[in-house]
Amino acid sequence: MQYRRLGQSGLQISELSLGSWVTFGKQVNLSDAKNIMAHAYEAGISFFDNAEGYEAGESERLMGQAIAELGWSRDSYVVSSKVFWGGEKPTQRGLSRKHVFDACHAALSRLQVDYLDLYYCHRPDIDTPIYETVRAMHDLVSQGKVMYWGTSEWGAQQITEAWAIAKAENLIAPVMEQPQYNMLHRDKVEGEFAPLYPLMGLGITSFSPLASGLLTGKYLDGVPADSRLALPGYEWLRDMLIGENNKLDQIRQLNELAQSLDIPLHHLALNWCLANPNVSSIILGVSKLAQLEDNLQAVSHSDKLTPAVMSQIDDILGNKPAEPIRW
Repeated sequence: MQYRRLGQSGLQISELSLGSWVTFGKQVNLSDAKNIMAHAYEAGISFFDNAEGYEAGESERLMGQAIAELGWSRDSYVVSSKVFWGGEKPTQRGLSRKHVFDACHAALSRLQVDYLDLYYCHRPDIDTPIYETVRAMHDLVSQGKVMYWGTSEWGAQQITEAWAIAKAENLIAPVMEQPQYNMLHRDKVEGEFAPLYPLMGLGITSFSPLASGLLTGKYLDGVPADSRLALPGYEWLRDMLIGENNKLDQIRQLNELAQSLDIPLHHLALNWCLANPNVSSIILGVSKLAQLEDNLQAVSHSDKLTPAVMSQIDDILGNKPAEPIRW
């Protein structure tokens, strides 16, 4: 396993990490979670991603119990939480100082840890001044309850505003952003965020590198009954990914390219994400140990993504940001 700095911070995290959205508490029970996490840890994965909104906190409870039973040394792994969706009442949602603190304490309890390594603002909150959120995050870091804070699915302008407030007020600034990033969704990471990397040393811990399984090719002939897109309550995700504006024709072409390189399509997709040096870690979401074992093998094919192959991929996708990006 290779390790990368989280932006320009001193924290080194594994380039592949394990997430829990949809899986933990939904598709994965405690026994399976322990097996998956133990294998990930033994393979060198050090970053385990979570959020208060994942299965209404059940994902964090499950991960916390698994970590406790596995008996890992606290200084050997990185665990995260995110704040925004904690409940239905107004005080249980958003990025107010109260909810940021309440959600942090709840996550600490569910995960059974004394501090969070990474704490993300899960979405922007138009009802809370950014200064209030920045100050709350600064105070949590100062209290030792959070090591690094950042954002998830924020825009470049919002991140820049938070960073500028922190600098002007001598507060601790955001270090990382967690956006979606994959072959089909690249504008924000490669285009919108381009000025932020040299300006503030922003680190990217991206999710959905396989576009919720679309870039595995398993949906080319329909939706398998045991897949994420077949889960009750996730019809919105299925419609978004394979609705009227789907990318199945492009995925077929990518699959043909992967076959010509003698690698699986999803290995091509994972290595494509890792080829971006601004990405600190890509978050894997698996419901079965076999999926994790397979995904871990992807990095052995990184040498096959030559400049010529990357150019072929761009030609197939046709979605490279218009402005050149100097990485």
